[in-house]
Amino acid sequence: MKKHQTIRRKSHKGSEWDLQWQEHWSKVGLPGYELPVGGRGAEEREFLGQARTPAGERQRLKRITDEFARAFRALYPVGPAVTVFGSARFKEDHRYYRLARAVGAELARAGFATLTGGGPGIMEAANRGAHETGGASYGLNIILPHEQSANPYVDDSIEFRYFLTRKVCLVKYSCAFIVMPGGLGTLDELFEAATLIQCQKIGPFPLILMGGKFWDGFKKWGEFMMRQEVFAREEIGFGRITDSPREAVDLIVRGLPPAVRARLKPAAKR
Repeated sequence: MKKHQTIRRKSHKGSEWDLQWQEHWSKVGLPGYELPVGGRGAEEREFLGQARTPAGERQRLKRITDEFARAFRALYPVGPAVTVFGSARFKEDHRYYRLARAVGAELARAGFATLTGGGPGIMEAANRGAHETGGASYGLNIILPHEQSANPYVDDSIEFRYFLTRKVCLVKYSCAFIVMPGGLGTLDELFEAATLIQCQKIGPFPLILMGGKFWDGFKKWGEFMMRQEVFAREEIGFGRITDSPREAVDLIVRGLPPAVRARLKPAAKR
């Protein structure tokens, strides 16, 4: 009898989860990638929601290539840079916002440019810390249905229509990555950088997770995966977890090739 009750309870939980899922998306309406017809990002809507002819796809490839070329021109003179990833949802009074602000300040003091996704939350905080300390601060902003605008602490904002071009540039122009607490987008960026480092496509560059308590479950999951032999510990030796912005930046500086370290220009406070 108890076994039967347990099965029914699990089934009920499954149904409850389904109902919550359906209720959430019925309120949200169309998924976020279904951008308004005729507005900013309409071409992205067509790309994801419609079949196109080969000729139409060639036009799209040209737009992607043009977006890359524009971003490459804008980011070429940036110099040694570190990308800070993290959630857009943390407000100014949140401890993770304050931590990211301190990270941006430490990066500026060490002579790095700070790159972020250009939006609010952790991105704003890191840009703000760099800007207030006199460092270079750049935002690689994505055009979204809800019109995400660049935060006010960037020296320059480079706008992207496509997530793929934006993510390439956030990785391409960095010599290290600092990952603050965040959601699915942050995890996507974390794994993108980690995979490229593991496969020796870039780096080896430090990949530092800030906020030890937040990443505790992630660390345990990684240890479980190692026991399953899907990767070896030495393959992910580039990854570190810390709560100290200064330690994070010191780790990055120590890991730089001498030629790159010589190009660092510590900021003079504004």
